[in-house]
Amino acid sequence: MEQGVVDFLPILLGSDVNAYGMARAFHEEYGITSVAVCRWQLSATADTKLIQFEFEPDLENPEVFIKTMNRIADKYAGKKLVLVPCSDGYIKLMIHFQDQLRERFCFNCISEPLLQELQLKENFYKICDKYGFLYPKTTVLTKDNYKDAKLPFDFPVIIKPSNSVEYWKCSFPGKLKVFIAQDKAEFLRIFEAIYNSTYQDHLTVQEYIPGDDSNMRVLNCYVGTDHKVKLMSLGHALLEEHTPQGIGSYAAVINTFDQKLLDKFQYFLEDIGYSGFANFDIKYDSRDGEYKLFEINIRQGRSSFFVTGAGYNLAKWLVDDVVYHKPQQLTYATNECLWTMIPKGVIKKYCQNKELTEKAMQLIKEGRWCNSMHYEPDLNVKRRVRLQLSLMNQYRKYKKYFGKKGMPAKK
Repeated sequence: MEQGVVDFLPILLGSDVNAYGMARAFHEEYGITSVAVCRWQLSATADTKLIQFEFEPDLENPEVFIKTMNRIADKYAGKKLVLVPCSDGYIKLMIHFQDQLRERFCFNCISEPLLQELQLKENFYKICDKYGFLYPKTTVLTKDNYKDAKLPFDFPVIIKPSNSVEYWKCSFPGKLKVFIAQDKAEFLRIFEAIYNSTYQDHLTVQEYIPGDDSNMRVLNCYVGTDHKVKLMSLGHALLEEHTPQGIGSYAAVINTFDQKLLDKFQYFLEDIGYSGFANFDIKYDSRDGEYKLFEINIRQGRSSFFVTGAGYNLAKWLVDDVVYHKPQQLTYATNECLWTMIPKGVIKKYCQNKELTEKAMQLIKEGRWCNSMHYEPDLNVKRRVRLQLSLMNQYRKYKKYFGKKGMPAKK
């Protein structure tokens, strides 16, 4: 923990697992509580002493957002306010209003033109081609053309919404965050179910890269305000979540290292003029021995606490840059640490990479593991019970949902 008087206050946007992980990082490093500005409180931040809450139900409305942020700046005037968005919607609002916000908050983010370049799929794949990143073959279909569409790749295929915000609002039987269609019949059932809901926007269809969850890699980076990469941490996934709402989210990760891969991403980030946190989803393709890039998130990810847990506190990298303006050299997070949101019994039963499972069990035995939610200074009775119930519930969830990413046939 830093010594002396702390002259800043973290302002988190959100109340999810990511927000709790950042609040914990600030508390571990500086011994301070954070303020979370959010629409409502989620279970991840319930009964915590690490966060004070400022609620605004209409926070995602742009006009309400900037008014709320000005109110927060007035209320906590007198300290440097470090702004940390913890979800896609909030980072986009922060980027849009960054010129106004910089007058009252300290933060680090990309420009709005670069945001558009990275978020629009067409542009993103052009960037991948330019910088030599391989990616799954992809096509975009609509309500009007999916029935007669001829896919440029074979089944199985991945189906996911192009507009995640609108998809989140819709509801229909069998809804998943992401689908895998094994054949044309299942493909049509999925499209029909989605378009019978309120969701009417485009759907993205990708070739399926074979391999279990342990073929996934997650890369977290911090790029300074000088547009130079300061921190890189590559994680090797053991398991992802398999619940309908959680498919694609990491459940257990171990730090790993690949110099060639990291060099490639460092060059990319610095060449495009990136700044702030970046999070990449990558999958190893055993067919050709290459990594395929799925997407870039312009923020730290839900699983990013694995970086802090390994000894590379994300809050410190941000604060040293935007508050204290300390010079920073590139650091690779090479300390092995298991980050997990699931019990070791679930890892042992469901992780299909036995070598990785053994490594995880060894790290647990050595005490080199962490759970974002399991923070002793904050484990009051209510949070301790909540955490234990959540862990036990993971056995039920994996038994019910593991491997089920399709749409059942109609009876």
